[in-house]
Amino acid sequence: MNPGWVYIVTNKPRGVLYVGVTSDLEGRIWEHRNGVYRGFTHSYNCKRLVWYEDYDEIPDAIHREKRLKTWNRDWKIRLVEEMNPEWDDLFETIMW
Repeated sequence: MNPGWVYIVTNKPRGVLYVGVTSDLEGRIWEHRNGVYRGFTHSYNCKRLVWYEDYDEIPDAIHREKRLKTWNRDWKIRLVEEMNPEWDDLFETIMW
């Protein structure tokens, strides 16, 4: 099995939302936090992990990511708030 993660990062509570997919959540969030790639998340300072889902297979995670990217902003906010009503940075709380 090749696991996958779908995640949302933001710059502040209810700020800019970025939906991404990865096979290495810890490594990918580290990259966001350290500005490894100069793209959307770097430009908007999206470093706070506020939501995630794990999948047994990366193709399932990719499918979910593509669906979430079509959602409107209010739906994504509701999704985050169901898991993380305070918009805490979950990166430090996940047990790797």
